[in-house]
Amino acid sequence: MKPAPFDYVRADSADEAVAILAEHGDEARVLAGGQSLMAMLNMRLAQPNALVDIHRAADLAGIRLEDGRLVVRAAVTQAALGRHPGLAQSLPLLAQALPHIGHWQTRNRGTVCGSIAHADPSAELPLCLATLGGDVVLRSASGRRTLSAAEFFAGMLQTAREPTELVEEVRFPVARAGERHAFAEIAMRHGDFAIVALAVVAGPSGIRLGVGGVADRPHVARWARLAGAALDDALNELAWELGARDDHHASAAYRRHAVRTLGKQLIEGLVS
Repeated sequence: MKPAPFDYVRADSADEAVAILAEHGDEARVLAGGQSLMAMLNMRLAQPNALVDIHRAADLAGIRLEDGRLVVRAAVTQAALGRHPGLAQSLPLLAQALPHIGHWQTRNRGTVCGSIAHADPSAELPLCLATLGGDVVLRSASGRRTLSAAEFFAGMLQTAREPTELVEEVRFPVARAGERHAFAEIAMRHGDFAIVALAVVAGPSGIRLGVGGVADRPHVARWARLAGAALDDALNELAWELGARDDHHASAAYRRHAVRTLGKQLIEGLVS
């Protein structure tokens, strides 16, 4: 199947992109890497009147460190983020998660902000942003607003972004002294979307466990430094709280089991 007809517009700046979005509203879609959007266009799950290509906008291509956060602009590819100097030290969770995203070919085109905007609950980058407590900066012709990851992700492929807004950048808090990080996922094959994905941040004051692939959006649990039976109980409660469902990839029982067993393995590996 081929896409429905649309107008292609190349935006050479963020200003131009938001002006086009203001004109077309919910009849427009933003094209950055296109790794998710092009499939949706071909299957006619999305039928915009206008496609706004931002991947050549120079002012949307940067990565910078600002106020303890790594700021990733809208046109930055996943591969470019993976090559960013010192990523393994500043954001070890992202450094661990990035190799699980698709394949090197798709990471060379797919963008970080595009994955966040797509909001697939099985995707690695939304999970990392939520677990780290990052932010999303939305820009429209009338101004900017910043939302936490918890505020931004609204459900399966749903976000708080308005049709006239561009995800201009995302902000990942860098690792703090004393924190340790771990990421793991279960998938049918390397590069597939995760059946279950887990991200852990363990610090002196507690543990954050993010879960993807089970609920309709990334879910983050925050606990004290648990161990033994207390950790088992917390993981079991979380596994049931997520509301897992059976599908053609895995049963709900399998997903709950994965949260309990893989979660315990990752947490004990960081706090032992």
